[in-house]
Amino acid sequence: MRNKTKLIIVMTLIACLAGGSALAGALKDRIKARKPAVAALLADGTVGENNQGFLEFRGAKKKADVVAAENKDRSTVYQAIAKKAGTTPQLVGQRRAAKIAQSARPGTWLQNPSGSWYKK
Repeated sequence: MRNKTKLIIVMTLIACLAGGSALAGALKDRIKARKPAVAALLADGTVGENNQGFLEFRGAKKKADVVAAENKDRSTVYQAIAKKAGTTPQLVGQRRAAKIAQSARPGTWLQNPSGSWYKK
């Protein structure tokens, strides 16, 4: 259920991009395709969700390409939403990080706003 909620949130964010343009479709497809790999990295503690709405390594840097690609796409989403909302990508990322923390599975590493890491 939590994965479904996460996916709905991501899809909502992506829907904010240019009204369903080809860019949004490609972005959605990439994020969806990476979802199992990202979930595995979160589950084994290799990465955590930082307080800026991005993945961050917590252990050995395995699958660095997956993390870099995910963070690049998240950045694109945050920039598009910020432009539409008249705010900054950083604020969008921070708000997204708070939502991720609420819906994260137990055992996921999260970073609080002050920068300290904790395991949910």
